[in-house]
Amino acid sequence: MKKTFIVLSILLISSIKTIACDICGCGVGNYYIGILPQFDQRFIGIRYNYSHFTTRMADDTTQFSKDFYQTVELWGGWNIGKRFQVLTLLPYNINHQVSDDGVNNRKGLGDIMVLANYKLLDITPDKESNKKVSQQLWIGGGINFATGKFDIEQNAPDVAAIANGQLGSGSTDFLLNTMYNLHIGNWGINTNANYKINTVNKDGFRFGNKLSASSFAYYTINAVAVTINPNIGILYEHNDGNQLQNSKVNLTGGSLLQGSVGAEISFNKIAVGFNTQLPIAQNFAENQTKAKSKGMVHISFAF
Repeated sequence: MKKTFIVLSILLISSIKTIACDICGCGVGNYYIGILPQFDQRFIGIRYNYSHFTTRMADDTTQFSKDFYQTVELWGGWNIGKRFQVLTLLPYNINHQVSDDGVNNRKGLGDIMVLANYKLLDITPDKESNKKVSQQLWIGGGINFATGKFDIEQNAPDVAAIANGQLGSGSTDFLLNTMYNLHIGNWGINTNANYKINTVNKDGFRFGNKLSASSFAYYTINAVAVTINPNIGILYEHNDGNQLQNSKVNLTGGSLLQGSVGAEISFNKIAVGFNTQLPIAQNFAENQTKAKSKGMVHISFAF
């Protein structure tokens, strides 16, 4: 499932045997913004994200899980006047899990998200000025709509694991967002911070709130008709624990620090971008779950 941060964990309840790493959410309701393509008024594009995790139980090494989550999403942005911006993400999630219990595949529409931002700061040098420093600061928020399928049996003994394997959160959630861009000559820094506030769904399940932050440094290379921006970045994500009927689900929540390398390439009204993210430090399920790699590629059109 999409991503933008996917947490996996382990459920061990008495003698009940369940898939080893369903419990932390498998990325339900997670999202990733990253570096936006350059556009004056509007853009629309297709973006692909993947994440890879493995789990092996410390107390019983025969119980394991290998999980591969993919998201293909339609995304777009619209600048309204000089100060307002709207971003929309429409994801289609593909969830593939291989464990000691067998193979589990799930795919379908995820949770649609809409963000609205306001440009609080805009410093752009005049064309006649020798200054080459520009800055923009955006603040805003949004809504995560419960469009992804969430269907569980409330009395099932492994209800927490079943809930976390769903395509959507089943709840209407709220987003807080800030973006800061600094450009000095051919160098630039793009920084994002997001906080997702989750609510209780109709089945009494609440996914933990999530804090995510990222910062990318990039360099602009202008060729004849092409602009290339190689970038390197760092990403941090922290998930609070999940709750079922107001009680915390054990071994849920955690944190992940990643490094990233990629590039954005634009020509005419077309932008293509990609990056690869690898873990630097992580803490999930007493280190029984390990994040392996994440990646993204997109193509976008300004109009």
